[in-house]
Amino acid sequence: MENQQIKVAVDAVVFGYHQQQLHVLLIKQKFGPFKNTWSIVGGFVHNNEGLIVAIKREIKEETNLDIQYLEQLYTFGDNPKRDPRAQVIAVAYFALVNSLNLNPTADTDALEAQWFPINQLPNLAYDHQEIVALAKKRLQAKIVYQPVGFELLPEKFEFSQLEQLYCCILERDIDRRNFRKKMLRLEIVSETNEISKKNAGRPGKLFSFNRIKYSELVELGQPLDLF
Repeated sequence: MENQQIKVAVDAVVFGYHQQQLHVLLIKQKFGPFKNTWSIVGGFVHNNEGLIVAIKREIKEETNLDIQYLEQLYTFGDNPKRDPRAQVIAVAYFALVNSLNLNPTADTDALEAQWFPINQLPNLAYDHQEIVALAKKRLQAKIVYQPVGFELLPEKFEFSQLEQLYCCILERDIDRRNFRKKMLRLEIVSETNEISKKNAGRPGKLFSFNRIKYSELVELGQPLDLF
């Protein structure tokens, strides 16, 4: 049997949305060949540790955040020299969080933790620029047929916020009237009895994501067909 010297790592592109912009959570490396360089969250998998446990641990250790929505993205390992320390295969994930009032703090394994607008990222360590680009494409594709975007919003939101979110992620304008009609027809968005309390502008009605109705649609195999 060959004596392999390959290591396994996990990385996560953590997306947030605030100030009408899609953001990525980055940490400044505390150790290793890219010390003091910004990177996405991640690290080596421990012995006898599962991948999901490993990435949640790394996110907690580096940013002090607990992540709810997490999805495997891709495995990066075609370049044996992607990490100068050793041959490392990285299993990448992307995560979605409501970052509006979420302030990450660097924990034991990072010097800093900070949100960056996705179009204003600094140079990243390793091949993390490539990982972020792929995660963005996956999110853009997925938001059209699965309502993952609600993970980025507060529990209650104005419909205009939902429209702005889709425009931001898709990087294009949408037919807002048709979008609203389809969302309400599918009943995955429910109107609440509450009004927004924003300081400027006309207050709007608040809506919420109807997870029960969405689950029913999934069981029936009905596509969202939002556009």
